[in-house]
Amino acid sequence: MALNIPQTASYQGEQPRLSRGYIWVIFALTFGLILSDYMSRQVLNAVFPQLKADWGLSDTQLGTLSGIVSLAVGLLAFPLSLAADRWGRVRSVTIMATIWSFATLLCGLSHNYFTLLMARFLVGVGEAAYAGVGLAILISIFPPRYTSTVTGTFMAGGMVGSVMGIGMGGALASQFGWRSAFVGMAVFGIVLTLLYMLLASPSRIEGETSGSTGKHSTARSPIRHVLRDLFSSPALICVYIGSGLQLFINGGMLAWLPSFLNRAYDMPTSKAGGVAAIFVLCGACGMPFCGALVDRVGRDSPRRKMLLAIGFNLACAILLFTAFLLPTGTVQLVLIALGVFLCAGIVGPSTTMVARLTPKAIHSTAIATLALAMNILGMAPGSIVTGALADRLGLAPALQLLPIAGIASAVVLLIGVRFLRGDR
Repeated sequence: MALNIPQTASYQGEQPRLSRGYIWVIFALTFGLILSDYMSRQVLNAVFPQLKADWGLSDTQLGTLSGIVSLAVGLLAFPLSLAADRWGRVRSVTIMATIWSFATLLCGLSHNYFTLLMARFLVGVGEAAYAGVGLAILISIFPPRYTSTVTGTFMAGGMVGSVMGIGMGGALASQFGWRSAFVGMAVFGIVLTLLYMLLASPSRIEGETSGSTGKHSTARSPIRHVLRDLFSSPALICVYIGSGLQLFINGGMLAWLPSFLNRAYDMPTSKAGGVAAIFVLCGACGMPFCGALVDRVGRDSPRRKMLLAIGFNLACAILLFTAFLLPTGTVQLVLIALGVFLCAGIVGPSTTMVARLTPKAIHSTAIATLALAMNILGMAPGSIVTGALADRLGLAPALQLLPIAGIASAVVLLIGVRFLRGDR
């Protein structure tokens, strides 16, 4: 969705003026790197069968290769984001992308399980803080009225990159072997990293408001002061919790949709995965759409932005609850697609609120805290709890219960609205 960016732009009047062309170049490179991030992360899933056949790995070992990246991200996202705010976001992005790209190359060169496991851990180290730091850079160079749109578009890159990593990785692996899949993802990341190093100037992008400059910068404050700013208001805490609860639905749907299509529609595994990928892309399209709608309708009103997010959550809950009540068929699939379209619509407005309610010097850390809440309260337990409920009730009834999390999210956000002081 095109944004009408002025010829020069500033963030709350403090950022150095950047040309419209340069802003879009940085956006394209930053978006490309999040594609690379998730392509490098998800390509492993495409080569599971070949790895299992070549090395005789168990499903537990394969699952560990996948999970160790998430473990590294969960452990390191906050401290590395804090370090990026202090040392410099642009330089940090260059280092992160270099680490995950060369670690992905090492995956393709690995000759035993242990070296592949360590390489996968390094992939997670590189990717741990990128989403928060990359997004903090983007919201600092775009005018504030576009924050939700930019956020939704950027974060949708994670879903698109996941689909691309599995699809392109599978194609490379089938033609040239599983090692080529990792090498292909690594080359893509290395090329983008070199372009980023050449074109992204720390002095132009961060300037005087960089978290790494200025002896009175918030990012240089003691950790206790940073923690105070991260949880400075009840409204901010409600945004963290409400966003996490809503992403519980996303976690459950992404993990179990292929299985639902396989069991309820008798689709073979390959077809179920392909159809599920279409639903993932629906969610990827919904994030920038909802972000743009919030920016246009919400304008400078924080209350209106949060109320729109509440509306997305409730609409998603109604659509999915209705869908899983219906018998299998076209109507059910359409309602599921519409529900998934709105499922992650909260990402844009919630990031906007976090950016408004925290100092700019710690935006990377604040966004990492939001992402941590989304993962701990949402994405991780969403898949686990849905699986546990499916064992007891069946998969369709378990998926039908997911919208309860959306309703809980709406309630928490509504409480947060009450703590907002006016529309400033």
